[in-house]
Amino acid sequence: MSLQLVVIGCGSATPAGNRISSSFALKKGNEVFLIDCSEGSQMRLKPYGIRMNKISRIFISHLHGDHYFGLVGLLSTFHLFGRKDELHVYGHSLLKEIIDIQMKVGNTSLSYPLHFHEIEAEKNALIYEDDAMTIETFPLIHSIPTNGFLFKEKGRPLNLKKDFVKTYNPSVDCMQSIKEGNDFMDSDGHVLLHKEITEPSSFKPKIFAYCSDTVYTETIIPYIKGADLLYHEATFMDDMLYAAKDKLHATASQAARIAATAEVKALLIGHYSARYASIDPLLEEAKRFFPNTIAAEEGLVIEV
Repeated sequence: MSLQLVVIGCGSATPAGNRISSSFALKKGNEVFLIDCSEGSQMRLKPYGIRMNKISRIFISHLHGDHYFGLVGLLSTFHLFGRKDELHVYGHSLLKEIIDIQMKVGNTSLSYPLHFHEIEAEKNALIYEDDAMTIETFPLIHSIPTNGFLFKEKGRPLNLKKDFVKTYNPSVDCMQSIKEGNDFMDSDGHVLLHKEITEPSSFKPKIFAYCSDTVYTETIIPYIKGADLLYHEATFMDDMLYAAKDKLHATASQAARIAATAEVKALLIGHYSARYASIDPLLEEAKRFFPNTIAAEEGLVIEV
């Protein structure tokens, strides 16, 4: 399994040109996690290689419209397409009320099970776990309750050494037992120790940190430290620092300084103000503080 991030929308509150507001898809094998869902997001899914029926979980960072106005439309489209697979939505409590009233006034009973998971704005919490990864939420600082998300792959079990497998041809159950930490006894009663017949997996688990709207704050560093890829909003440049502070947003250089302090491997900036027809100046500003910065653009695909 590998994590692959697809940029669906990277603008801020107002669409500009071909740039829509925030929406990202994180692919994990054959499963897709949608992170924020701005107006028009579903129209970008197919052109960007995202199959709707593969979306299993949707994470909404906060309830400003540029981060969730496309959600109800997408839920309705799933219904119209006759979806049967369950869907999980993660967000603040008022989001469930919004979804419920939209479905009520439209006299819609969804064709699939919809499970809502409330996230608490002030808490760092584990909100999802399976055999391969965990997902946490952590607080950001914005004008309304806002959360970031941390997607962490788990390490893989030790591998059995090839010469051992070739010599003894262990059964599937036996191999599973060894991977769980047990020793091996051959047909003559000789015991081979677990540590002698296993070796570390070459798999390197990845971490993706998502920080949507937030003022510059170093309180997030403990959560995102060492991430392979950090997405951090960069609504303005430093010459608009007063606007960033007033609206509780960050500048490109501030996002870069967070990335440097947190010692992440790569930074992805986005949530650009509509005032910027070109994003090159924001990228240049960020790179002065963190050279391995990538500017989000619609359709961009990044291997985490």
